[in-house]
Amino acid sequence: MSEQILLADSPLIITVAPNGAYKTAADHQAVPMTAAALAAEARACLEAGAAMMHMHVRQPDGRHSLDAQIYREALAAVKREVGDQLLVQVTSEAAGIYRAAEQIAMVRELRPEAVSIGLREIAVPDIPEAELANFLGWLARERVMAQIILYDAADVARWQALRARGLVPPGAWSVLFVLGRYSAGQVSSPRDLLPFLQAFDGTLPWAICAFGREENACVTTAAAFGGHVRVGFENNLKLRDGSTAPGNAALVGQAAEGARTLGRPLATAEQARHIYSEIR
Repeated sequence: MSEQILLADSPLIITVAPNGAYKTAADHQAVPMTAAALAAEARACLEAGAAMMHMHVRQPDGRHSLDAQIYREALAAVKREVGDQLLVQVTSEAAGIYRAAEQIAMVRELRPEAVSIGLREIAVPDIPEAELANFLGWLARERVMAQIILYDAADVARWQALRARGLVPPGAWSVLFVLGRYSAGQVSSPRDLLPFLQAFDGTLPWAICAFGREENACVTTAAAFGGHVRVGFENNLKLRDGSTAPGNAALVGQAAEGARTLGRPLATAEQARHIYSEIR
């Protein structure tokens, strides 16, 4: 494991995931569906304590999209609103629409500053191992901040095995632990973090996301263990008291309050870039 660092010396990166691939105004009227709405949400969440945005974009009809041009327009809108004060991470999520080759092609075309990638979505039989290694090598050479999404301890072990075998060269890598399994009515618990930490070698920055009204308890627990956190309407609409959040900024504010309780400072986007861009 990495050396122990005091929480007071470890800025917490709060990432907001404001929409995801599936939520619409039918779920909550404040779900941002357009570039302009994402920009407005970026401003509100920045002011609430976020250093980073996990961005999904949509087709005009509201469907999940990996269209590079739609991404460019949304990225430009957010930059006009907040400049470089938020680190924006795009998603490569398939959402049951895209195949691995299309996901990889989008990342190569867009060459984003930061991207999230589900290990289970790209390390698949459709992609020969040599092709997977080539893509991971490209990400490393381009110094794209790549966050690898892991769903259980087996995923952690698989990712670490790929690194041990040399298929993942040193790069700007981090990991995201998804607490609980995707299912209808998913609700996560802070105890879901324990198997990840037991399997994890501690060599990369890590963050968590969680589902349901215990999202805040989960992220505060992760923050206490030195991890970073992702909150927002993508996975949860509820405040810790069970009421519906008025917007993503309220969920960010809860996470920031937890950090203050722990005595952990909030990271700025500049600090987030430093943490997530370090070559490991």
